[in-house]
Amino acid sequence: MIRVRFAPSPTGYLHIGSARTFIFNWLFARREKGTMVLRIDDTDVDRNTEASLNSIYEGLDWLALNWDEFYRQSERLDLHRKLAYDLLAKGWAYRDFAPAAAADIDPKEKAHGAGPWLCNPEMRALTKEQSDGRAAAGEPFVIRFKVQREPAYEITFHDEVYGTQSKLTADIEDFALLRSNGMPTYHLASCADDIDLKISHIIRGQDHLSNTYKHILIFQAAGAKVPRIAHLPLLVAPDGSKLSKRKHGPVVSVTTYRDNGFLASAYINFLCLLGWSPKDNREQMTLWELENAFNFDGVNRSNAVVNFSDADPIDPKALWLNSQHLRTVPVETLLPLVKKALLERGLQPYGDEAFFAHVVDTIRSRFSTLLDFASKGRAYFSDDFEIEPGALEKLNAPGAREMLKELAAKIAANSEFSEASAEADLRKLAAERGVKAGVLINASRAALTGQPVGPSAFAVFGCIGRERVIARLRKV
Repeated sequence: MIRVRFAPSPTGYLHIGSARTFIFNWLFARREKGTMVLRIDDTDVDRNTEASLNSIYEGLDWLALNWDEFYRQSERLDLHRKLAYDLLAKGWAYRDFAPAAAADIDPKEKAHGAGPWLCNPEMRALTKEQSDGRAAAGEPFVIRFKVQREPAYEITFHDEVYGTQSKLTADIEDFALLRSNGMPTYHLASCADDIDLKISHIIRGQDHLSNTYKHILIFQAAGAKVPRIAHLPLLVAPDGSKLSKRKHGPVVSVTTYRDNGFLASAYINFLCLLGWSPKDNREQMTLWELENAFNFDGVNRSNAVVNFSDADPIDPKALWLNSQHLRTVPVETLLPLVKKALLERGLQPYGDEAFFAHVVDTIRSRFSTLLDFASKGRAYFSDDFEIEPGALEKLNAPGAREMLKELAAKIAANSEFSEASAEADLRKLAAERGVKAGVLINASRAALTGQPVGPSAFAVFGCIGRERVIARLRKV
């Protein structure tokens, strides 16, 4: 049974890289008819915040990809501690009573400066009786994994993306499992939960690759099957630096794209193409297409660049993809999203639901984000809109304003109103006045929308509606 997990730590908003990890886990689980687990890794009590947790939920809620099971590590501490003491009892771990260890500090170098710190030899050498006695006396300690170094051996595993990976145990420190305050470390809690939840595949960022060797040691010492492992290439900034909440700020937050009018489906599509491809040159893909195409063979080993600037936090490729999704998603899917965007900016859909759907369907091909409906498309939902300089030039063509008032009278006198009737009235007036129809077409578009270009001029008549058309043509 395929079981995967997404395990964010609530120490900030949902990072773009974390969102991609969630999506890849989700796609793999759904394609393989497996189980998607959301597990909040919240054992770092000094850094976790409720605001960060809510931000993660907010980002995931926008993506609208469901999960099948939910857990919080903070509610599973007994399980973590049990594993630590089981490993201690079996000789795979030991108590470290050294002052630095009691303060939960792992020295980075040996006291004499001769290379990286690996262990406290005197602590490793304590007998069970000595260790138990000092613990019983109340002396604080950290439980560490006892990495085998004599003889050292090579830990090897197959990464689904990066292939065979190996590291000598001689190069791995005796890492902490349980802190002196009884709280598990990341390594212990993650492995204990993966074992208990029967996780079959661990899919996470490449920055976790160095942790994998330690985790394999824990799995093996616990007598558990080692899950299959896939590491994903990192997301980097245009300058090649790793995307960081601290350095790059809101640029790396999922909600930045949401707040800039992105469709979740387009954003998911964009994230998938950061470090993965379907190998058939497709770029715009629906969620169903992504689910059916995703596999580890398509994941690249090189880091993926997210393009942005100080002036614009949005990747141009993401913007293009969003424009394509705006054009192709079912209009019924789009309507509530456009309506929400309008209401948030003090605008209202005009007419009934069918009319609103017609308007959205007509104008969406010219927009890139949901925000464009309220800005570039403002004239379709409000009588209060600016006349652009290019449109003003069309309105100021000789005789144009007078002819638009005549056109308003013709439309008002006509019992029929449609794109076809508006076109007939306009062309008849142009013929009567001996001018090219284009003069009236351009001027009417300018009067009705404030823009020099847009959808077909007669489609604009249909989208503005009879009453508003007459009023706006009269007002010029």
